[in-house]
Amino acid sequence: MTAEDAVQKFLAWMAVEKRASLLTIDAYRGDLARFLAFMTTHLGGPPAMSGLASITLRDLRAWLAHEVAQAQEQASRPHARRSTPDQAARTRARRVSALRSFFKYLARREGVENPAVSLLRLPRTKKTLPRPLAREDALAAPDDIASMAHTPMEEQRNATLFLLLYGCGLRISEALNLNIADLHTMEGSGVLRIHGKGGKERLVPVLPAVCRALEAWRKRHPAPAPDSPLFVGVRGGRLQPAIAQKAMREWRVSNGLPEHVTPHALRHSFATHLMEGGADLRVIQELLGHASLSTTQRYTLADEARLLDVWTRAHPRAQMEHNAHKKEG
Repeated sequence: MTAEDAVQKFLAWMAVEKRASLLTIDAYRGDLARFLAFMTTHLGGPPAMSGLASITLRDLRAWLAHEVAQAQEQASRPHARRSTPDQAARTRARRVSALRSFFKYLARREGVENPAVSLLRLPRTKKTLPRPLAREDALAAPDDIASMAHTPMEEQRNATLFLLLYGCGLRISEALNLNIADLHTMEGSGVLRIHGKGGKERLVPVLPAVCRALEAWRKRHPAPAPDSPLFVGVRGGRLQPAIAQKAMREWRVSNGLPEHVTPHALRHSFATHLMEGGADLRVIQELLGHASLSTTQRYTLADEARLLDVWTRAHPRAQMEHNAHKKEG
């Protein structure tokens, strides 16, 4: 079996047993293809299965150095898509994670072990905190975005979609993957069954206002068959994320809001506003469908940062120190 064959088996295992998302599998496929292409040049030929076990830490560091050089070359090209150094580091960190997962699979399933891979350090990246909308902006977003639509159907669809995102904390992909039939679970129970990352299911309670909006949209839906997409485009197919993102971007620009105001920011707003209202972190974890509590704990850090900012601007002692620094400057 060749290294390429091993990669294909690994990706199939990720899909079937780990139930990884298509996006994750596609990203890992590209990452591992880049790694094998580099090693083919670096080692003077495509590595065999036995060759994967003998790759050294020096070889791996050479690969990472090559990735850094490639990113810098890409950034220097005219009209290249701009990315920050931290974004480039995050991409490299994902590629290292893909490589680690692949070699763990090889050790467990194929008997190919390479301890050097576990010694390879992840590139350092900044810890980003969720950036929610202000309460008033989050509350106003669904109707305001809908008011900018071109047709009455688009207006009601957009109002319902963005109300659902904020009211239930859904990812945009989760909302757009819903079908008409998924509303049947909501009737009487007041909950939606959501298919999240990796095919994981969770039950999400739906506020009465969101239930009413969904029912009104179902009556207005141009083709409300059970297997029809819940949110459709002008041609009747499933609404694409880019269309929803464009609608929110136009609203954001017209209101002078920052660039982080995206559909995903409504999910951040849902979690942040729940936490500010006293919701338990474990409950928020369940509602968001986070596999790890550490992911949800970012909202605690974001709230601490917000409280520190409020304290700095509002406390008399902090104001005195701020003014003193200004005079010194």
